[in-house]
Amino acid sequence: MSFPESLSAGGKPSYEDQRASPRFALLLRAAKLIGTHGEYLCIVRDVSETGVKLRLFHSLAAERRLALESAAGDRLAVEKVWENGGEAGFRFDVPIEVQRFIAEAGPYPKRPIRICVGHPVQVTIAGETSVAKVRDLSRQGAGIETEHYLAIGQHLRIGSALMPEFEATVCWRHHPSYGIVFRQLMSLEELAVRAFHMQEAGAR
Repeated sequence: MSFPESLSAGGKPSYEDQRASPRFALLLRAAKLIGTHGEYLCIVRDVSETGVKLRLFHSLAAERRLALESAAGDRLAVEKVWENGGEAGFRFDVPIEVQRFIAEAGPYPKRPIRICVGHPVQVTIAGETSVAKVRDLSRQGAGIETEHYLAIGQHLRIGSALMPEFEATVCWRHHPSYGIVFRQLMSLEELAVRAFHMQEAGAR
């Protein structure tokens, strides 16, 4: 991964140091960026001890300082150095252990990436519709909040203007919070774009 020479001042690794760091390709390694304005799904393309190149699904023009979180919950502070054509390069605040990064070591077992959205949706059960909120969204399901009591194994439909209607099943409950699993699987791009628009709508 290369960074512009003009950004090597201030005691940070120089351009030549960045180029000299061994790089490891990590195609289709999903992760998320956590910034001031929201959370964003991304894919790690390659990594070195000093930086990482990510595939993005939308622009991050408003964000520069972020945290990169793995599927196991490990967070690393990063600074965006460049962004172009759906890809971006980031510099780690502190050099990392590359093998630990590749192994996705972290405080939790590896799990699907969840994006916090805080988005209102409609939930339909047995023909009756009520309002709920999606707290977080993944390819496989969502965490929702609703004042209606739901049973584990209960079937429902969930959707909004920014999310097509999904059939889902309640898999855990801790009222008013519930976990649901979708019967359809979203693609990474669909999850990234829908979550981004939901966060944008919530910020208005």
